[in-house]
Amino acid sequence: MISEKQQGTLYLVGIGPGDPELMTCKAVRVLEQASVFIGPKAKKNGASNAVQIAAGQVDLSGKTVLELRFPMKKIVLGTTHDPEVVAAWQEAAEIVLAYLDKGDDVAFPTLGDPSLYSTAFYLLHTLQELRDKIRVSVIPGITAMAACSARVCTPIGLGDDVVSIVPAAFDDDRLKTILQSFDAVVLMKVFRKMERIVPLLEELGLVERAVLIERCGMDDQRIYTDVRETLGRELHYFSTLLIRKKEV
Repeated sequence: MISEKQQGTLYLVGIGPGDPELMTCKAVRVLEQASVFIGPKAKKNGASNAVQIAAGQVDLSGKTVLELRFPMKKIVLGTTHDPEVVAAWQEAAEIVLAYLDKGDDVAFPTLGDPSLYSTAFYLLHTLQELRDKIRVSVIPGITAMAACSARVCTPIGLGDDVVSIVPAAFDDDRLKTILQSFDAVVLMKVFRKMERIVPLLEELGLVERAVLIERCGMDDQRIYTDVRETLGRELHYFSTLLIRKKEV
């Protein structure tokens, strides 16, 4: 077995919300240096958004670029995960480990920041189950919520604000309690949830305090200052809802 000293390094690289210009200098440098890219994609016949965004700043010629499917299914921590999802993590981990053991550095570009609802840490956890010691470096990235906040010139949190960040998988009754309890709420990846969210915002008198940003920073970006306009629309996966109760 290859020694730890010879083993390559896995880089979990946050590449920001979608605009290649929002990639950090460190992210670009690491991606330029890595010889192998493992890009996550949602559909078997689709393409990796992360790889496409990275290609806006990094020349991929001469690199080994693999796009692996990670099924978009709900993950509930502390429960048994969907077998298809687990199988995808394991397949990706074995591929990554094979390159690391050859001494190759592997970059895993991920949208936004690796620490926030990213596939990157599921991959790392699976790798660590296969091998006790993995050389890994996490490169933080600009989050979608930060980019959306900047785009609409609205803070996420100020002063004594208490902020809640809610992922797409909010299928229980906690959402109403969260909206009632927190000063500001960020709802991520709401593209399939607005039929439920808008009536709840109306019930709580928060429609006027909400704004939805779709494909923030991209050429076809759209901002909904009246979130009722999203009803009946097929929103893109990159859709973030900002709700802020207090005036500055």
